[in-house]
Amino acid sequence: MKIAVDAMGGDYAPLEIVFGVVRAAKKYDCEIVLVGDEPAIRKVLEREPDWEKLGISIVHASEVIGMDEHPADAVRTKKDASVVVATRLVKDGKCDAVLSAGSTGAAVTAAQLILRRIKGIGRPTIATPMPTPKGVTLLLDSGANVDSKPVHLVQSGLMGSLYAQYVFGVEAPRVGLLNIGEEETKGNEQAKATYQLLKNMHTIRFTGNAEGRDVPKGNFDVVICDGFVGNVVLKFAEGLAKTILKLIKEAVKNGGLLAKLGALLLMPTLKKLGKRLDVTEYGGAPLLGVNGCVIISHGSSNAKSICSAIGVAVDYVKGDVLAHIRDSLAKEEILTNDGEKN
Repeated sequence: MKIAVDAMGGDYAPLEIVFGVVRAAKKYDCEIVLVGDEPAIRKVLEREPDWEKLGISIVHASEVIGMDEHPADAVRTKKDASVVVATRLVKDGKCDAVLSAGSTGAAVTAAQLILRRIKGIGRPTIATPMPTPKGVTLLLDSGANVDSKPVHLVQSGLMGSLYAQYVFGVEAPRVGLLNIGEEETKGNEQAKATYQLLKNMHTIRFTGNAEGRDVPKGNFDVVICDGFVGNVVLKFAEGLAKTILKLIKEAVKNGGLLAKLGALLLMPTLKKLGKRLDVTEYGGAPLLGVNGCVIISHGSSNAKSICSAIGVAVDYVKGDVLAHIRDSLAKEEILTNDGEKN
């Protein structure tokens, strides 16, 4: 297995990206190709003794797409941008997956223009795992499309269900539609139309509407919504988790001797809680619906997060998710983007 990594994407590139790749090369059974400014990448790699023996190689790319650039225009004009070159390695069969912590828009655009969408899929979707007391809830779409038609949400449900099954090992994942109430008649026109389509699906286990509180509770294995709502939910959850941990630390600090002693006794439990809430434990989210494995990482990803994201790519390829999506589309009379039967 060989994974292409955009070494220039992210707030801390290439330093944290390269460190994360080195960590992943020691942890996972795969080769990794760092794509970007070769002198800058090599300068960081030289801090690691014998890095050449870790299965790491470099492909030079002379350009970088910034976070403030228009994704479509940048991908079309910057042919030698690191994310473009890395995605092309997957297209050409030289790599099995691509990972980027740079502009999400650029990564999604590069995937659509270079790898193309799977036949029958109207729009790709980002599937983000969210920790819950019951395990993991897969939220999608979490940012690829801010305006989605009902058919796009249905396709997200199908792909998310397959990912939960073949990567997380969930048998018959419970799929819910994010809404403002449990009743079938609740929600806007998009939600009500999507509900009716989901009821007629044969290849997924649709279990009704999911309210906002159902997501952190883990009452569903897969929760679908459009990218605008999903991204708000995701960012809110990340902020809330950090705030809770901060409040706990402040309460212990200001609570006197007894609070500090109590915290000391609870330290193993608190560390486990912090690990459960740490977004770097997953590191990346797959872009489902394109002809290849594409992993999107947070712009502020550190080395630990990049290492975890490479693990996500490894699981995606091992789970043969792409083949399962194609097979299910062939069996399911799912509507395409134009409202026609596939």
